Amino acid sequence: MFDIEIKRSSSPIAQIILGHGAGAGKEHEFMQTLSALFVVQNIDVVLFNFPYMQTMKETGKRRPPDKADKLLQHFHDVVNHIETSSSTSRATDKEHVSLPTFIGGKSMGGRMATMSIENMPSVNGVIAFGYPFHPPGKPEKTRIDHLDTINKPLLIIQGERDTFGTKDEVTEYPLCPTIELAFLADGDHSFKPRKASGFTQEAHIKTAVNKACDFIIKTVKGHADD
Repeated sequence: MFDIEIKRSSSPIAQIILGHGAGAGKEHEFMQTLSALFVVQNIDVVLFNFPYMQTMKETGKRRPPDKADKLLQHFHDVVNHIETSSSTSRATDKEHVSLPTFIGGKSMGGRMATMSIENMPSVNGVIAFGYPFHPPGKPEKTRIDHLDTINKPLLIIQGERDTFGTKDEVTEYPLCPTIELAFLADGDHSFKPRKASGFTQEAHIKTAVNKACDFIIKTVKGHADD
């Protein structure tokens, strides 16, 4: 069963399918703000809830995320569902244009996207907002094994003082050189800076989406030039 929300722009140039973080679903303010900013820049957005989050919504009881294999399967199923729906639209609407597809997400959702991309040949690239490089307080337990061999374009946007991976930590990781990193000054895991920094979370989220849109445009242009 799918719990999907699609936000369409007036003149889309691409679409992005976004997974949520471990503790909050697609309805969370962060996800809704991201999607609204993407739509303004002519990127269609597909938000979805993983199965455990659907159960949380139905029961009102908190529960931990499902195991990675179940999360990954659901991400694949959502992407296939969107692509199938798009193919059906093209068959019935001669003016329908197939959009370049990107996947990504917040924290856990972004991690699942990076783990899925190699098995999704139709997807152009990945954007991770606040990648969970390690659990907070456990820097030795890194989640980067697959990031030294990833072949698809990947942009990771990270707060400089993210407890899941600070700028100082992340820049020392043996990541694939094709991975693009962008850091938001004094931002935490949700890009929120301290008041004394002079920055705001709202501005950082806008900056993150701007960087993501630049990445999408560059990647799509690169595919067109191949």
